[in-house]
Amino acid sequence: METDTRKHYTDTIFYQIELTAKYCKLLGQQVFEKFNAGISLEESSVLDVLSMNGALCQRDIAKLILKDRANTGKLLDILAGKGYISRELTIKNNRPVKLVKITDEGMEKLNEVAEKVHQHYALVREKINNRNIAKVGALLKELREILKETIEIQI
Repeated sequence: METDTRKHYTDTIFYQIELTAKYCKLLGQQVFEKFNAGISLEESSVLDVLSMNGALCQRDIAKLILKDRANTGKLLDILAGKGYISRELTIKNNRPVKLVKITDEGMEKLNEVAEKVHQHYALVREKINNRNIAKVGALLKELREILKETIEIQI
């Protein structure tokens, strides 16, 4: 009887990361629902990206949150409707572009949500050795950089 020497996808690091990412997303969604945050996890991600990077165009935001431009546009419309972002028409590379900025209200909402969410995430982090978290984070960042060089993202 021959042994099966091929590696199953479910035995790879890629599958383990995929599963972990799904658990992280579910945790985030549950935390946002539990605290009645008033914004979704994805909307919070957009506000966070804007708070860290300043004004960005929709395409740049899409690249940073790994969403297509259509879904990013929907998120931006929702955030604009809530008054958490503003859009300003400008010229970039001789083309008209709308730059998106986080408003003061958006920054207040982001800080309010972050305070509640980080407290909850801290409960999870307490169960893991801090050195291990730092190692895993560094390894994931390294893997992400390698993957960025290997794949083509069409956004």
